[in-house]
Amino acid sequence: MQPFFYDRAGDPDQALEFARQPDSHFIGGGTNLIDLLKNEVQSAARVIDLNRAGLAAIVPAPDGGLDLGALARNGDTANHALVRRDFPLLSQALLSGASAQLRNMATNGGNLLQRTRCHYFNDPGFTQCNKRVPGSGCAALEGFNRMHAILGVSEACIATHPSDMCVALAALDAVVVAHGAQGERRIPMREFHRLPGDQPHLDTVLAPGELITGIHLPPSPFAGHSHYLKVRDRSSYAFALVSVAAGLALRGGVVVGAGVALGGVAAKPWRIPGAEACLLGTRVDTAQFDRAADALADRLLAGARGFKDNQFKVALARRSILRALQLAGQGTGGSE
Repeated sequence: MQPFFYDRAGDPDQALEFARQPDSHFIGGGTNLIDLLKNEVQSAARVIDLNRAGLAAIVPAPDGGLDLGALARNGDTANHALVRRDFPLLSQALLSGASAQLRNMATNGGNLLQRTRCHYFNDPGFTQCNKRVPGSGCAALEGFNRMHAILGVSEACIATHPSDMCVALAALDAVVVAHGAQGERRIPMREFHRLPGDQPHLDTVLAPGELITGIHLPPSPFAGHSHYLKVRDRSSYAFALVSVAAGLALRGGVVVGAGVALGGVAAKPWRIPGAEACLLGTRVDTAQFDRAADALADRLLAGARGFKDNQFKVALARRSILRALQLAGQGTGGSE
């Protein structure tokens, strides 16, 4: 593990001042960053501890939504009374991720910024990884790629984003609040993470030294009908092969609004703006709804590209979309 300077910020302004130094990284729970530093997957000249900087509150927002502090722990967020009541999709997603011990340490801001769990990225013994060493190649293209992406891929990278929380945030139209040298910036969740293109080492649209201070959840109509479906190799402490965050707004059993996002299939939570329109006006207990859900799957999976070990993900994602929507239509009852 390489040596680095350690600073403890007393407030966000001090954190931003410390971050003016090159190769500075913020740390909250450290459940991802410390592993990357220990294994020399990532370097840091300076680590800035945010745990005394505030930013841990979860409070009602003026618009009727909810503001989540970047330093609020994942476990506290999942079990917060207002999250469970008004945004059960987020609670379900958080509780399906990691383990209780990790959820009690990991922060909301850190969850947004966690790096891929691609084994070629996380093991420096593999020299070909454009995300770790730009220009070195992508070993996963011809290597073992069962867990890898089928959407938004490029010849430079086929890694997936590992978060469950972020998939729910995408379906809920969340907004990431960040502060930097130019002041506050509010970034829609659908724009926060980047697809690899030819620069896969850039995971998000954050500028160097920019600090996530919170997440805004606008009022949601999905509290009564949402479901987070996570398909994985074992029932706990495993990353998703495919996940689906599905929320429905119903009036008299008819769909009047919807939000659907996929995880485990791309370098970012996958949502196509407006794709849910095909569900509108359908009754959830009819064959018409099933046909509309299948049409939504067509739109979400358009251009999907499987590789030698993960071709199955295309069909699995389609079935998962249909299943998640059927369960959401039955009423919010937890994740699967």
